[in-house]
Amino acid sequence: MLQLVYISSVAQRADLSAILATSRLNNRRDGITGLLYSDGVRFLQALEGPREAVESAYERIRQDPRHHALVILSRREVDAREFGEWAMAERRVGEEGDQFCARVDQLLANTSANVRATFDSFIKLRRAA
Repeated sequence: MLQLVYISSVAQRADLSAILATSRLNNRRDGITGLLYSDGVRFLQALEGPREAVESAYERIRQDPRHHALVILSRREVDAREFGEWAMAERRVGEEGDQFCARVDQLLANTSANVRATFDSFIKLRRAA
């Protein structure tokens, strides 16, 4: 199973709800799980599932005009889903504070130390901004 973590910048005002609705349908169909964090300026996302499905999903994202400056932070094989069975968990703009951080900690509980550190540092940086 492939796990891919990337970051991108939002090229234009993106409707996160619409992106999530489409992503959840596609991900459920393709057996992909993960976590999407967006602050309205950037996307930080982890995708995991069958290699071909994750590669195809990333290629769709790469070609999506709402994204630019995509950078793959991590691409690795995992034996089991680290994000559980979430079709696509998400953080929404304006959802900050201790409650959100506690929810993300729970979502990241089974991830590798590197993936957890990537999300933790990005969230802390965004909270400080």
